[in-house]
Amino acid sequence: MKIAPLLKAIAKHNIEHGTANIKPVLIHTGQHYDYEMSQIFFQELELPKPDLYLGIGSGTHAEQTGRIMIELEKALFLEKPDLVIVVGDVNSTLAAALAAVKLRIPVAHVEAGLRSKDKSMPEEINRLLTDVISDYLFVTSPYAVENLKREGIPEAKIFLVGNIMIDTLLYSRKKAEQSQILSQLGLKKEGYALLTLHRPVNVDQKESLANILAAIVTISQRIPVVFPAHPRTQKKLEEFDLISHLPGKDRQLIYIEPLGYLDFLKLMMNARFVMTDSGGIEAETTILDIPCLTTLDTTGWEETVSQGTNIIVGNHGQRLVAEAIKLLEGKNTPSHHPELWDGKTAERIVNIFAKYFEGNENRHVFPSS
Repeated sequence: MKIAPLLKAIAKHNIEHGTANIKPVLIHTGQHYDYEMSQIFFQELELPKPDLYLGIGSGTHAEQTGRIMIELEKALFLEKPDLVIVVGDVNSTLAAALAAVKLRIPVAHVEAGLRSKDKSMPEEINRLLTDVISDYLFVTSPYAVENLKREGIPEAKIFLVGNIMIDTLLYSRKKAEQSQILSQLGLKKEGYALLTLHRPVNVDQKESLANILAAIVTISQRIPVVFPAHPRTQKKLEEFDLISHLPGKDRQLIYIEPLGYLDFLKLMMNARFVMTDSGGIEAETTILDIPCLTTLDTTGWEETVSQGTNIIVGNHGQRLVAEAIKLLEGKNTPSHHPELWDGKTAERIVNIFAKYFEGNENRHVFPSS
C-alpha cells in the first residue's frame, strides 16, 4: 500500500523529466506472506511483479531481521543502488535500512517519526532505530516532525510530505465501489461494524483476546460485526480454544477469512464504525470520516485522535462496549483531515529525492517491502 504510489510517482516523474530517469528495483522480502498469497494485493494495487523475492517467511524477530539482512545484502551487492527506500515499521523496514547503511548506501524512510512511546511494541523499536540511521525522513504530520526533533534528528533530514497510505486509498476508492462484498455478506451501508485484530498485545495472550471477544459479542447484539480474521489471530483463536466462543448468526458476528484490499476498503467505507489495532486503519478511517475505536493503549497516529475520528480504548472490554454504544447513539466527534493527507504524498517524496539524482541519469532506487 505504501510502495504502489511511489512506483506510480517515479514513472510519472520519469515521463515528465526524461533527462533524469530513476530506475526502481522492487524487492519483496516475503516477511508477511509468500508471493502467491499476496498476489491479490499486487493485482489490486497495480504493483508490478517484484524484481526479487526473498521468501523470508515467519520466525522470531531476530530470525526475520537476520535473514532479511543476509539476503538483502546479496541484492545490494548485485544491484549497487544509489538509494534504498524503506517504508513503515515492520522487521523488513529495519533490516533493509541496516543492510544498506552498513554498505554506506543512503536510506530514505517513508512514514518516519511515528511514535507510540511504548517500547514493548516491536514496531516502536523498528521506528526508532530506522529513523536514527536514515538520511531522508519523510513524515506524515507535524507531530512526527516534533518527535524527530526531540530525538536530535537534524532538521535538514526531515521532510513533511503527508501520509502515503492515503494516496493508495484515494486512488483505489472508485475501484472499491465496484466490490460486491456488501451484497455477498448481506449487509447494508452503516448497518454493521467492522473489526480487525492482529497485534501481539491483543491476540498472543488468551486473557486479552478473550476479553476483546467478549466485548465484541456484546456489541454484536446491537449491530452486526464483520470480522475478517488475520492468519495470526485465527491461529491464536484455535490455540486458545476460543472459536466456540464466537456466536452464530443469531448474535450477528460474521467471522470470515482475510479480504483483498478493495473488498476491505468497501467494507470500511460503508461501516457504521470500525474497531481495530491497525495504525493504517486508524489513518484511513480518519480520511473516510468513519468513527474508529482503537484497541491499543497508545497510537503513533496522534493526529487521528486530535483531528480525526479515532478514539483510543485499549483492550479493555467495558470501555470498548461503552464507546461503541455512544457511537450507535449518534455521539460522534467532529473531525478534520490532517494537513497534506491529500493523495499527493508520493509525488512530493519523489520530487525531493529526485534532486539527489540531478545530473546523474538512470540512478537506481531500491524500494523494499
